[in-house]
Amino acid sequence: MDYLLILLVAGAIFLGSLMRSTFGFGDAVVSMPLLALLPIPFFVAVALVGLVGFTVAVVFAYSGWQDKDNIVLTKMSIATVVGIPFGLMLIQLVDQKWVKLILGLLLISYALYSLFGPKDQHEKLEKTFQNSNYSIPFGFFSGMLGSAYNTNGTPVVLYATLRNWGPRAFRGNVQSHFIISSSFILLSHFLSGFWTKEVGIYYLASLPAVLLAVLLGNAIYRRIDTSKFRNYVFYLIFILGLLTLYEIF
Repeated sequence: MDYLLILLVAGAIFLGSLMRSTFGFGDAVVSMPLLALLPIPFFVAVALVGLVGFTVAVVFAYSGWQDKDNIVLTKMSIATVVGIPFGLMLIQLVDQKWVKLILGLLLISYALYSLFGPKDQHEKLEKTFQNSNYSIPFGFFSGMLGSAYNTNGTPVVLYATLRNWGPRAFRGNVQSHFIISSSFILLSHFLSGFWTKEVGIYYLASLPAVLLAVLLGNAIYRRIDTSKFRNYVFYLIFILGLLTLYEIF
């Protein structure tokens, strides 16, 4: 085993976990492009990021579980389970470049609209999405994109911003959903043969980096101005959209 490669993998995992620990999402969109630059199979990167994402979600489970919306979480989680097999078909039948192109353009467009669009339109959207049934399609796409590309967090984050949740509710609901969705996604990876000895070695070697990222991310999170949190999320969505597009070029 190449120890330099292990170190580089752990570094990519650290950066993704730091993003996830600070804002509650974005780990896959940060880690996956970096891992793609390394000489490891794509399925190994998918399985590794899935395992690490679940680990980080479990770490935050205790503090965030009390801030969850039980009705939304239930509907979204059921829809996520339904979407998982469609993701496994998606990765087999559709060129990932097209999926990432659409996803990247969607993220960029939504972020720009949210930052600079008319305020009255934002208020109308927020009132509309108070209906918990709107969480169902977002849950479905979370399961589909999660099982295919480990981007199960993106649809959930979009829904959370449409609901205009505050920092605690945002983090609590997103992380709680990650625990549930990631459990099924990990199962799908296992049944698909993604778990190998190589994945296990990278995962164990990355755990110290994950722990450091969690501690540092928590420290950063506590210093974020809550009144500006939502705008920070939109800026991050915009950047993640750019990174998603960057992956295909």
